[in-house]
Amino acid sequence: CRHRHTAAAAANHTPHPACRPLPKVTMEKAQNRIKNLLKGTTFFADVEQAPPDAIFGIKSMYSKDKDPNKINLSVGAYRDDQGKPYMLEVVKKAEERLVKNTKRNKEYLGIDGHPEFRKLSQQLVFGSNSKAIAEGRICTAQCLSGTGSLRVGFEFLAQFFPRKTCVYTSKPTWGNQNTVAMKSGFQFKSYRYWEPNSRSLDFKGMIADIRAAPKGSIILLHACAHNPTGIDPTPEQWATVMDVVAERQHFPFFDAAYQGFATGDLDNDARAIRMFEAAGFQMLVSQSYAKNFGLYGERAGCVHIVCPSAKSAKALSSHVKRIIRPMYSNPPKHGAEIVALVLKTPELFAEWKVEIKKMSSRIMEMRSAVRNELIRLRTPGNWDHIVSQIGMFSFTGLNRKQCELLIKEHHVYLLYNGRISMAGLNSGNVARFAKAVDAVVRATS
Repeated sequence: CRHRHTAAAAANHTPHPACRPLPKVTMEKAQNRIKNLLKGTTFFADVEQAPPDAIFGIKSMYSKDKDPNKINLSVGAYRDDQGKPYMLEVVKKAEERLVKNTKRNKEYLGIDGHPEFRKLSQQLVFGSNSKAIAEGRICTAQCLSGTGSLRVGFEFLAQFFPRKTCVYTSKPTWGNQNTVAMKSGFQFKSYRYWEPNSRSLDFKGMIADIRAAPKGSIILLHACAHNPTGIDPTPEQWATVMDVVAERQHFPFFDAAYQGFATGDLDNDARAIRMFEAAGFQMLVSQSYAKNFGLYGERAGCVHIVCPSAKSAKALSSHVKRIIRPMYSNPPKHGAEIVALVLKTPELFAEWKVEIKKMSSRIMEMRSAVRNELIRLRTPGNWDHIVSQIGMFSFTGLNRKQCELLIKEHHVYLLYNGRISMAGLNSGNVARFAKAVDAVVRATS
């Protein structure tokens, strides 16, 4: 009996009145009453089907298409030149070593994840010469890849920023960013980024909108390989962005999903983050290993908070843990072990950098192949932006009607805003893709 008893009652083993079983008749009445209340009641019967996810909905359409020559350019996952999923050789080697390590176990990680993975992730994104790392001013938690890191980051900011604070994201941006910010309780607005006529960065519009945002806004920035446009600011332009963010006392939040994929150089692709850190900004960074390690299904990533002091980093870490614990308790182990082993082992790290360069170079080759084929076909318009953009994606400039025609008549699957994953192209389908683009452009001109 869970209730407290008097000594006499305890000695006589007399149960507390609240602990005595209900008489059978009373139990039957209670059960009948519940049945009557529920009679005719159906839960969720009138709930309508939610609209499909923009990316995975198109992927589903592709899967159902029976055409043998169909092309999938919708999902941002690397493919080799045979169009097959690519597992990095360095990942295979790391897994082999992990399997042979008899001291490993499958115990839970801590709430904030694998300690060595977190430390090495800090060094990768902020650099070995980071002042913030040296001073212990970075609070890091392992999260569920990029999306999970964004969600934990926004949940953290929601605890300390006024509810009226607005998150500003680029227009266009990866749609999940806005959704994650909204789910954490923030409103979101956009700053200009893409100039459709020139198919280039609208830098003046970007700066004007960030400057016009209410003081103390959260500015979400793509660290490199902007999704979906593939256009990044130059170092000089990043310096201007930094000045305006400081001037308006905004809070920068970097989404770093493609380090190494933009240029094939890990340090070059982290330049913007390191510029802000060196200038003394407090900020958040969401880091993902899905693309640069090919660990899409392992959900390996981190959220980093650059704090004013080591003391505050320790304090804020406790709050991040309180967010994670009821959300997913602790992160998965296997992907973090792979990344940690590669980053700390010199020969594996060197091999990883070679593989990153190989993947990014193949994507660059496909960009040139598409542009050259469109020129050969004399497709109306200028297609130089295909090669000036970088990273996994290209914002083609195709309109919705043209994208619909590509899907319906040519079995080429892409997002309706014209974004394609360059990794889905290869030497066997690039000419067919260009021919399809040429056809829909001419049909709608």
